[in-house]
Amino acid sequence: MKELLLVLLLVTEAYCRSHSSWCQSGCQCRGDLKFTVCSRGLFSRLPGRVPPNTELLDLSDNHISVIPERSFGRNRKLRFLLLQNNNVSVVEDGGFSQMEFLQKLDLSRNRISALTEGFSVGLAFLRELQLAHNLLARLDSRSFLHLDGLQRLNLSSNAIHSIQVRSFSPMSSLRQLHLRDNRLTSLRSGTFSMLRSLEVLDLAGNQISDMQTSVFKPLTSMTLLNLADNRMTTVHFKTFLSIHTYSTHILLEENPWNCDCDLQRVFRKLRSIQRLFLDDYYNLTCREPEALGDYRLTDVDTELCLAETVTVLVITGTVLVTVLAAMLMGEKRRKKEKKRKHWTQQGAQSDESDS
Repeated sequence: MKELLLVLLLVTEAYCRSHSSWCQSGCQCRGDLKFTVCSRGLFSRLPGRVPPNTELLDLSDNHISVIPERSFGRNRKLRFLLLQNNNVSVVEDGGFSQMEFLQKLDLSRNRISALTEGFSVGLAFLRELQLAHNLLARLDSRSFLHLDGLQRLNLSSNAIHSIQVRSFSPMSSLRQLHLRDNRLTSLRSGTFSMLRSLEVLDLAGNQISDMQTSVFKPLTSMTLLNLADNRMTTVHFKTFLSIHTYSTHILLEENPWNCDCDLQRVFRKLRSIQRLFLDDYYNLTCREPEALGDYRLTDVDTELCLAETVTVLVITGTVLVTVLAAMLMGEKRRKKEKKRKHWTQQGAQSDESDS
């Protein structure tokens, strides 16, 4: 019995030694080497020894600044790669190439300021990309060129002020797009083209004051549109009318609404559309006119708009009566002048016959 126990101990020790040789100092290798955790390991560059059958690699909370080309060529079985809260500012072209099994890549809370075409090479089967809390300022048609299978993209809390038309078009499978807390001021038609599978579009916390009427038209699967906390003072009815999904919930609070009669009419019509749900309608507050500052839109007296409508109708009616009266007077003068000419001509003919 003692001999058997000794053999088991020797085998276990040999197994642990062979496995520890694969595991970088400062990392922990678990689950038959499928989970490699190097979080808070004080790494300034990528570790050199990662077990080749690792499926989850956690490199979060380190000091890594550069992702060199083909950094993970020996770890092609990776499914989850966590690099959040580092100092990554450079991702060399092809840095994530040959990672055909990777499903989630977390690069949030880094210092990435640009996405080149080579950034997404090899990530055709990626499902989730986290890029929140970076330094991105603009997106163009090359930013996500190879992310055909992406379903969730988080770009919140960057400095994005410009999105080129068709920047997201390669991602026809995208279901969630988070652009919260950026610096967008307007939305142009074509920005979200080809995103027919998109269900959630989060644009809260930007500076949006203008939207082209057909900007949301391509989003035929959208269930949630968040436009809260922007700089919208009014909205065009056709902008939301172009949304043709079966059921879309829209958030609009914390905008500086100008609660004039036109805005009230727009919201009255929007609320009559059964496929659209204005979830926070009763929380919308007025910024303008000054007399209605901090009033809720629902508390603004609709009789004011009714009075305005009546006034407009009275003025319009008065103008029409005046115009009709002028026309009648003109017609009467014309007939009178015609009659006068007729009698003048007859008088002249009578004088000629007498002579």
